[in-house]
Amino acid sequence: MSMNYPASWLQSASLGEKMASDIRLQIIAGTIKPGTILSENQIALEFGTSRSPVREALKKLSNEGLIELKRMGAVVLGLKQKDIEELRDVRFLIENFAVKRLSMRDSEELVKKLNYIIDKMEMAAKHKDAVDFAYQDLTFHETFIVEVDHNRIGHMWQGIRDVVLTALLVATEKRFTYYSEEIGHLINRHRFIVEALASKNREHIEKAIRAHYEDTRKTVSKISDETTE
Repeated sequence: MSMNYPASWLQSASLGEKMASDIRLQIIAGTIKPGTILSENQIALEFGTSRSPVREALKKLSNEGLIELKRMGAVVLGLKQKDIEELRDVRFLIENFAVKRLSMRDSEELVKKLNYIIDKMEMAAKHKDAVDFAYQDLTFHETFIVEVDHNRIGHMWQGIRDVVLTALLVATEKRFTYYSEEIGHLINRHRFIVEALASKNREHIEKAIRAHYEDTRKTVSKISDETTE
């Protein structure tokens, strides 16, 4: 599956960040395989730029654990199943904390905001727009992190955000291709989280979030089986 990183997601990005986004997508989508050696000179040639933004891009990808910088070049590590599971674990811990903390506040306006985002997801699904669906999906979950206004949680999230968004884009494209009939169920899972937040029941909240991430785990596993057969 040939994919391009959405230009609309990169409007305020530096050249190095744009290059990192493109390479990240190719790594996570499997276009660039683990073990591949990335050369600064070759990347600069392909992008028609100097080596300075290439170094910026490679440093970012190294910090994300997608490549390892060595003397002969950058060795691609890829995103293994263990990495995907660990990202999901971190997302669950962050989101579960954030939603429970937010449930102790007046959440009426937040509930409206979240339902509006879900409406956008439904519209994207209706128009078979996987790119916008993925972006709205991330925006939904990121809203909890922004609203809880917790500096350490925010810092943890920023450390994984770009990888999560890219993995979400790849998974959503595949979901729309292979399992489009499950999109409605996914949207409902998001509504259940909002209902749990509104209920202010901490047990209900954790159950709704855990169910969502368990569904995600099963779908990612199915997609992986489908695309590797």
